[in-house]
Amino acid sequence: MKLILETDRLLMRELEISDAPMMFELDSNPNVMRYLGGKMVKSVEISENIIKAIQQQYAEKGIGRYAIILKETNEFIGWSGIKYVTEPENNFVNFYDLGYRLIERHWGKGFGYESALPWIDHAFNTIKVDKLNADAHIENIGSNKILQRLGFQFLNKYEWEDYPFNWYELKNKKHLASSC
Repeated sequence: MKLILETDRLLMRELEISDAPMMFELDSNPNVMRYLGGKMVKSVEISENIIKAIQQQYAEKGIGRYAIILKETNEFIGWSGIKYVTEPENNFVNFYDLGYRLIERHWGKGFGYESALPWIDHAFNTIKVDKLNADAHIENIGSNKILQRLGFQFLNKYEWEDYPFNWYELKNKKHLASSC
C-alpha cells in the first residue's frame, strides 16, 4: 500500500509523471530556485526525469519527496518529504534529509511547516530514525525560521557550489530515550 500523509489542509502522496508540468512551474521559477543554486529546470521532460528518479527512491527506500496537494482545491502546490542521502553533503553521508519546496504563490501560508510535521512523525515513529537533517540557504529567512520552529538545532554553516547554507539536526528524543 502506498504511503499517504495528511494534515487538515494538505494531502501528501507519491509524485506521478502527471505532476511534471507543476514540477516544471516550481523548478523553473527564478524566485524559487534563488536559494538552491539558481539552476532552473529548462523543460517539462527534465521534470519528468526528476520525478522518475524520485520514484526510484520510493522503490529502493520506501521514502522520498512527495507531492503536496491542497485539499480544498486538489491543486499541486509543491513537494515535501524525507529522503535518504547517500552522497556526501557537508561532510555527512547516509543520512535522512527533510525538505520541502513550494510554488511561489503558496509561500507565507504555513504550508512548509505544516507539510513537514507528518514527515517528522513518520521518520521518528514509523521508520524509527535517530535523527533528521535539513539545510537552508543562509539568506532564506523563511526556511530557516520553519526549521527552527520545527525544533531543528543549528549545527554549522557550509558552502555548496559557492552558496552558503545553515545545517540543522533534529534528534528523535523518544527513540534515543528508549535505546538508553
